[in-house]
Amino acid sequence: MAGVLEKLSITLRMIKFEHTLFALPFAFLGAVLAANGLPTLWQALWITVAMVGARSAAMTFNRIADRDIDAANPRTAAREIPSGKLSVQFAWIFLAASVAIFITAAYMLNWLAFVLSPIALISVLGYSYAKRFTAWAHFFLGWALAISPTAAWIAVRGTIDSEVPLLLSLFVLMWTAGFDVLYACQDHDFDRRAGLRSIPARFGIRNALWIARLFHFQAFIVLLLLYAATSLPWPSLIGVAAVGALLVYQHTLVKPTDLSRLNAAFFTTNAFVSIILFASFGAAVFLTSAK
Repeated sequence: MAGVLEKLSITLRMIKFEHTLFALPFAFLGAVLAANGLPTLWQALWITVAMVGARSAAMTFNRIADRDIDAANPRTAAREIPSGKLSVQFAWIFLAASVAIFITAAYMLNWLAFVLSPIALISVLGYSYAKRFTAWAHFFLGWALAISPTAAWIAVRGTIDSEVPLLLSLFVLMWTAGFDVLYACQDHDFDRRAGLRSIPARFGIRNALWIARLFHFQAFIVLLLLYAATSLPWPSLIGVAAVGALLVYQHTLVKPTDLSRLNAAFFTTNAFVSIILFASFGAAVFLTSAK
């Protein structure tokens, strides 16, 4: 039993399960907006299962695809597959199980969610190879996370009949691309030596930080458009303001000559962004429905 629990713990570390906080609140928000309140318990259950399955598949495939790169990079050499804590064979089995869970969850939601599930899988798995071909790979990660709010909307309504989920997804795309540029700064030297592509590797750290700021400025503009499109009451505006402040604060933590606070910028502030938007826009939805 202890061995099973240890392997489970290692597997959860491999897929960075705690980072589900980045995406899951956006899926829940998409569902709440689609339902104009709480989705059914059935929908909430299978949306959660789908998100866990999709993210587990994406992270596992990324670790498989990048295992040689990770082994060569001092920052990532201790990851579970390069270090031998988990075998590649086990990772493939876990990937297959995660894909099966995701597809099953999509089927249990509705027909459109099931039909679109292969596109979602291609999106979340394809990111792993993007940095081999383009410096703009950050947008591929953004797209992989951005589909979750619209997917949750489809899970509830069975259709896309509003610009609201698309605006929320666009915000997630630009927000994710921005913080992924920041995160990639720490691998600037390695990526150049290894021939991997990223905005920091192509344009340098100083320019990359400005590009990340531009992406986050664009994300904030989209967030204002989302606020206007939903016409929700005051809690949503507080959420918009709080996220704007967090985005600004995030960029004060990182400087071209000092990346020591990058983890605080990446993990702490970004986890709060998704939670704040879910709480504020969700509260605004319930205020509206209570009238």
